[in-house]
Amino acid sequence: MIPDWPAATKRTPPSERKSKSRFSATLGSTTKELAQEMDRLDPDDWRAAIGNQHTKSSGLPRHNANPDDPGFVLRWSKDGEQFAVACDDYEQLRDNVREVLKWVHETRLRSDRPVKTADAEFAAARLPSADGAVVAEEPPHEVLDIAPDADDDVVEAAARAKKKEYHPDSGGSTEQFQRVVEAEEAMLDE
Repeated sequence: MIPDWPAATKRTPPSERKSKSRFSATLGSTTKELAQEMDRLDPDDWRAAIGNQHTKSSGLPRHNANPDDPGFVLRWSKDGEQFAVACDDYEQLRDNVREVLKWVHETRLRSDRPVKTADAEFAAARLPSADGAVVAEEPPHEVLDIAPDADDDVVEAAARAKKKEYHPDSGGSTEQFQRVVEAEEAMLDE
């Protein structure tokens, strides 16, 4: 499961995922191209998310990542607006990352054309305003202040300390406490 999947984006059931795309690039070269494409887009900030913690600091998957959930999410902000695109149409993470790369590339190129439209090129990826905001959640390891590849005993100890700190009976908030519980579950499910 990808904890950062955009709420308004429907998931592809595993039984309906395509086994192979028309792309032959490696995951390593694809993530490198995506990082370059995001540099060209020049967002205020950006990050990626996959179904496990085998990622670089940007959230992009490492060259040998092989999560159970092959879905891929890319989020960014630019000029005060939030954007997200996601793909899980394929059984392989590489193919889903490649589809997102191609979409961002093609959409960015459209912005270089002198054609005027009623909305911005990336309007399809724009997230709702703050009124109905879909807030990007912190990765589970950041909620617990531990390494992404921490052992189960480290996860449990960190979660125990955070639960004690954020427990509603001790003056913490229910929301913070629930985030710790969910982060612990996500880390232990991997």
